[in-house]
Amino acid sequence: MNVKTAHPVPPLSIDHIQPNGRLRGRVALVTGGTSGIGRAIAVALAREGARVCIIGRSDIRLADASAEINRFAECKVFQVDLTGPDSHKRIIEHFRQDGSQLDILVHSAGVVRIDVGADGQMADFDFQYAINVRAPYVLTKQLQPMLAAGRGQVVFINSSAGLTAKQPELTQYAATKHSLRAIADSLREELNPKGIRVLTFYLGRTATRLQEALYRQHGVTYRPELLLQPSDVASLLIDVLLLPATAEVTDISMRPMFKSY
Repeated sequence: MNVKTAHPVPPLSIDHIQPNGRLRGRVALVTGGTSGIGRAIAVALAREGARVCIIGRSDIRLADASAEINRFAECKVFQVDLTGPDSHKRIIEHFRQDGSQLDILVHSAGVVRIDVGADGQMADFDFQYAINVRAPYVLTKQLQPMLAAGRGQVVFINSSAGLTAKQPELTQYAATKHSLRAIADSLREELNPKGIRVLTFYLGRTATRLQEALYRQHGVTYRPELLLQPSDVASLLIDVLLLPATAEVTDISMRPMFKSY
C-alpha cells in the first residue's frame, strides 16, 4: 500500500474535527509519545476515546503531552529510558497486574545517528539498536498475553530506510530499521493465530524534531511544510485500526508528495 500526501502549505490543525469515540473502551500504549509522530498518534487515539499510556524520557515533555491528551481521554505516563536492559519491567508489571487491558501497542520511539563508513561509532550503533530494535521486540513479546486477550493490534513506526539502504551516512540506522522490519514480519506470523494484527508504517521524511536535526546536520534548509506531517500518519492509522477483524493491513509506505532534497 503506497500513500502520498501533499502539503504545499502547513496543514490545518485537527482541533476543529469533532471526536466521535470510535475507540472508546480501548487501551493503547505508545512509545515515544511525547513528541512528533508518537504524540500525534497518542492524541488521535485519545480523541477517539481510547485510554492512552505514553512512554518518554523527559518529565517535562511527558507532562506537556499528557496535558494535551487528557483533554480527550485518560492518560497515564511512564518516564522510562528504553535503552536500559530492564527498562521495560515497570511497564510490563503495570499491564500484568489485575489483568490490565491492552488493545493497541504503538512503537513510535526511534533515534538516528549519522555515521560515515569506518568513522561510525559503536556506541551510536548500540544506542540505536537498543531503542529501534530491542525495545519494541521485548515489549511486544512481553505484552503478548494482554494483546491476545483482546485480539489487539501492534503498530511499528518504521522508516523508508527499512525498505532500502541506499542512502549514505545511515548505515547503522538502516541496519536497525531493516531489523525492525524483520521483527514485525516474523512476529506477525506468530501473533496472527492469536488474533493479533501487526502493521508497519514505512515513512518518508516527516516534519519532526528528529528530521529537523538531520537537515541541520546536512546543511539543508528545513521546510517542514513540504514534509509528511505527524497528523497525516495518525489520521491514516486510526482508519486502519478501525478496520473489521476480517481484514489486516500489513504494510503502509507513506511519503511526502513534495521532495525538499
